[in-house]
Amino acid sequence: MAKILDVKDLCKTYIIDKRQNNVLKNVNFSVEEGDMVAIMGPSGSGKSTLLYAVSGMDVPTSGTVEFDGKDITKLTANELAEVRLDKMGFIFQQMYMMKNLTILDNIVLPATESKKSNESRKEKEKRAEELMRKLSIIDVADNDINEVSGGQLQRACICRSMINNPKLLFADEPTGALNRTSSMEVMEELVKLNGEGTTIMMVTHDAKIAARCKRVLYIVDGNIKGEYVTPEDENLSTSDKERRLNNWLMDLGW
Repeated sequence: MAKILDVKDLCKTYIIDKRQNNVLKNVNFSVEEGDMVAIMGPSGSGKSTLLYAVSGMDVPTSGTVEFDGKDITKLTANELAEVRLDKMGFIFQQMYMMKNLTILDNIVLPATESKKSNESRKEKEKRAEELMRKLSIIDVADNDINEVSGGQLQRACICRSMINNPKLLFADEPTGALNRTSSMEVMEELVKLNGEGTTIMMVTHDAKIAARCKRVLYIVDGNIKGEYVTPEDENLSTSDKERRLNNWLMDLGW
């Protein structure tokens, strides 16, 4: 598989009250096409900072982030915005959507902003409806965002993140605001998308969620301390995979 993301010597430093805070310290890793990678670590370890830095939502202090063959740290703000819109998808713990739009209109919105396609509005809506059927929320297409459950709204956010056929989907605690049942349902949808070829990188504090990923990177104090590869053994149950991951995490001080 080809690399879709290649991160080298990535550093992020903040100056707070004239004191230097090194949040990321020479981070190196790569993500291959079709991969599904979880970023785990204690609170304040730099998980979300890492996600934002490699997705172009934040500017690294130093290092390179090669995405789809191009170093995005060298792009202008407008070029970076175009890459994020056309080639990346984003899901957050807080389900940000436009309150004055229906669920369907929210999902279609990134497609209407993108310049990479000559599709008509109707064609874009058709694609959005296909995504909603896949995630079993087509029946709430015309609802306002306050008329659906948290699980339905997060599925809608997944649909929105996929509307421009991204090369890489970034997720920051995508199940963090959901109850256990909704969390597992949303994660199941992400696993399905990955099985269909979507590359995913997510931050999570939940070992049950991370165990569904193919790889887990463990970060502490801005450094990646270890990498876990989930066994592909078909005879291993989900609980077995969770137990093995938990044992690995505990060995690292989780």
